Amino acid sequence: MSDATNIPSPPADGLPPAATPLTRAALEIDEYVAGLGWDKPARLFALVDSAKLRRSNPAVARQLGLEDETAGALTPVEQEELAPNTVLDEFLATIAWPPEVAGCALVVERLMLPPGAEKSRPAGATEAQLSEWVANHPDRQEVRITAAVLRDGKREIALRLREKDLAREVLTGPDLVPGLTKALLATFA
Repeated sequence: MSDATNIPSPPADGLPPAATPLTRAALEIDEYVAGLGWDKPARLFALVDSAKLRRSNPAVARQLGLEDETAGALTPVEQEELAPNTVLDEFLATIAWPPEVAGCALVVERLMLPPGAEKSRPAGATEAQLSEWVANHPDRQEVRITAAVLRDGKREIALRLREKDLAREVLTGPDLVPGLTKALLATFA
């Protein structure tokens, strides 16, 4: 785990209520990164059990404002910044988390196309040609994806559209970007 700073929790009224601690952590990370603006490199976070952190290191827990006894709460801890041109697949293959890390989260910005757009996908295109096609597609959407997973296989995605850049417009669900959560779960294998 890095010595990077913890993300301060936003006020209770700053985010919609979340059903699970993992969803809450994903939304907290999304809100934190939203405050930094768009066009940023990927960001990686360790997720630690807040109660265990309070027991094992009370001084750090107090410094991070973790005095509350919220059962199952997760504390996101940002890791060192990733270089802007980091190849995520290669980078994720190098990660090994210590046992005290309950999960992790990754934030990336991408271009997405609406359902049905694949019908106009150029046949036989190279990866570079497909990237150019997506970048120039008239229906493309810029999105920020916060993918969060736990060691036990639980996963959550928070997806924010640039054109609807409000906390109340963030979509959540475990299966929104399955390839990304699968890659994150592999960091615990």
